Amino acid sequence: MGTERRNFDLILFGATSFVGQILTRRLVERYGTDGALRWAIAGRDPAKLTRVAAETGAEVERLVADAADSAALADLVRSTKAVVSTVGPFAVHGSPLVAAAVEAGTDYCDSTGEPQWIRRMIDEHTTAAEMSGARLVPACGFDSVPSDLGVWHLQQLSMERFGEPCETVAMRVASLRGGASGGTMASMMNVVDEASSDPTLRGFLSDARGLNPVDLRTGPISAELRGPKHDNVSGQWVAPFVMAGVNVKVVHRTNALLGQRWGPNFTYDEAMSMGTGPLGAAKAGGLSAGLVAGMGLAAIGPTRRVLSRYVLPKPGQGPSVQSQEKGSFDLRFFGTTRSGSTIRTRVTGDRDPGYAGTARMLAEAAGTLVETSPDDLAGGFWTPAAAFGDRLVERLEAHAGIRFDAVD
Repeated sequence: MGTERRNFDLILFGATSFVGQILTRRLVERYGTDGALRWAIAGRDPAKLTRVAAETGAEVERLVADAADSAALADLVRSTKAVVSTVGPFAVHGSPLVAAAVEAGTDYCDSTGEPQWIRRMIDEHTTAAEMSGARLVPACGFDSVPSDLGVWHLQQLSMERFGEPCETVAMRVASLRGGASGGTMASMMNVVDEASSDPTLRGFLSDARGLNPVDLRTGPISAELRGPKHDNVSGQWVAPFVMAGVNVKVVHRTNALLGQRWGPNFTYDEAMSMGTGPLGAAKAGGLSAGLVAGMGLAAIGPTRRVLSRYVLPKPGQGPSVQSQEKGSFDLRFFGTTRSGSTIRTRVTGDRDPGYAGTARMLAEAAGTLVETSPDDLAGGFWTPAAAFGDRLVERLEAHAGIRFDAVD
C-alpha cells in the first residue's frame, strides 16, 4: 500500500446485496458510524444505497461504483485501506475489484465460496499483490472461517498437549440450521455451469490441494466422500457436505502457507453426521441421493435454467431476520497425530451460518485486516487462518457468537 492518505479504513462493496445489507447492519452495531473505524458503503445503485443506509442506520458515506466499471473501482480502492466485498457470484462480478485492489495496494476480503474463482485470482494476481503489498483474504464467511480456524485451533491445542500437530483431521457437521439466499444459489449454479463444460475444472474441484501454491499442489489425496458410509472417525453414518469442496482446499492452502507446519502428509476431510443405526443410515442415504440428483439436474443446461428461473430463490432473497437469529451450527473436529495421540474440538455459532453468521465473520475478518500491520502480514493471497490465526479466533469469540472449545 502506498503512503498516501486514504479517506477510509474500510469500504463495504455490495452493500445492497442480501448479505451486504446484513453486513452493513452488523458494521453499524460493531463499529458505529463515527468511531475509530472510518468506513463507507458502496454499490452500483444510489437509490438502493440510500434505502440500505436508512434501514440499517448506516450514517456513513455512500459511494457509487459498478462491479464492471474498472475506472470507478480504481477510484474506490485508492480511497481506502481495505475493502470487503459481498458481490457474488464472484466468478461473474468479482474479478475487476480484485484486480483494482491489487494494483492499488489495497487490502481485500470477501465472502466467496467459489474455489475455481479463488484459484484464478491467485494464479493471475499473486506476483502483483506481493509487489504492491495488497493483502487479499478470500473465503471469510461460513466458507471457510469455521473450518479453517477450527483446524487452526485444534492444531494449536495439539502442539500444546502433545508437542506435535495432527497429521490427519476430520470435520463432521453435527448440526446446521439455516436458510439459503438467491446469491448463494446463483454462485453454486455458476460453478456447476463452468464445470459442466470444462473437464479440467471438474478435476480441480475434486483436488484437495487445488488452491495450494504451484509447487505444493501434489501430495496425499484426501478421500472425497461421494456417498453414505459408516464413519470410523465419529462412529456415525455420514453423507457428503456440500461446502467441503471449498473448505478442504482452503485448509490445505493454510498448511502450505504456514510452511507445511502440519506436515507434508497432512490430510483433511469433511462430512455431515447423520446419526447411528438404521435411521442414521437411511438419513445419510437420503441426503446423498438428494445431492447427487440435485447436482445432476443442475449439470444439464436447460434444467439448470429452469431451476434458476422458477425454483431457486432469486438474488436479493433470503431467510428472514427471525430465521437468521434461530439458526446455528455445530462442527466437530477429530485429529490424530503421527504418533497416534488423538484430540477432539468443536466450533459452534449462534446464528444462521450463511447470513447473520457470515456477516459477523466478515465484520471481524475485515476489522482484523484493517488492524494488521504490513510488518505482520505481507502482500499476497492468504487464508483466514494463515493471515489472522489466534487474533481472529479471539475476536470471533468476543464479538461474533462463535465458540472454539476442546471436547475431551
